[in-house]
Amino acid sequence: MSGGSRGIGAAVVRDLRAAGASVYFTYLSARDAAEALVRECGAERTACERIDVADADSLPALVERAVARFGRLDALVNNAGIFAENPFDGDDYGAWRDGWARTFAVNLFGAADLAYLAMRAMRAQPPDARGVRGRIVNVASRAAHRGETTFADYGASKAALVNLGKSIARGAAKDGIVAFNVAPGFIATDMAAESLAASGAEIRAEIPSGRVGDPEEVASIVTFLLSGGADYASGTTIDVNGASYVR
Repeated sequence: MSGGSRGIGAAVVRDLRAAGASVYFTYLSARDAAEALVRECGAERTACERIDVADADSLPALVERAVARFGRLDALVNNAGIFAENPFDGDDYGAWRDGWARTFAVNLFGAADLAYLAMRAMRAQPPDARGVRGRIVNVASRAAHRGETTFADYGASKAALVNLGKSIARGAAKDGIVAFNVAPGFIATDMAAESLAASGAEIRAEIPSGRVGDPEEVASIVTFLLSGGADYASGTTIDVNGASYVR
């Protein structure tokens, strides 16, 4: 999985390991957290690697190493993502364009490239009893569906990621590959910390339960989707936002 060192990603790593899966995950900057997570979950069946998923040339070897480490690739979780304010009324055109380029490079293009490469490995594997060779889960966002006022690049990248998942579900079904999207709202992670610190009361006020979600509440859904229990729901997007945005 991509982006496994902190927040939702780390919770997914822990949950998958608790379910008995071997996990190979990436990180970008949080080396100490990533290595501590490997120790916590057991180095025999957990491994991490520093990589920028926006570096397309580095990804084929990454997938090869993951397959070599554990013998096969049954699932991919696209969780790596970045977020920064990039308002429409900013006065720096260069910063505006850089924000869009970098956000899409990580949140969409990195995920698409990893999915393409992972599916090559999955197709080479024998199918299970229902004909499934691999499963993909994209961690998107509530922002994919409602439109965002100050970080449209993030919302647009997540909307495209959702469409990627739907396209994989339809286009790769013949290969025995299923795909899902999970779209969290506000979750108590490092990524959301600044927004929660600045506008926590307003954010909680729009959530009927009055609280933000925990990473583990997203992780349990990802693990279920990868378990094989939801394969006939391939193409589905599951909202995890405390009913703050109901479609």
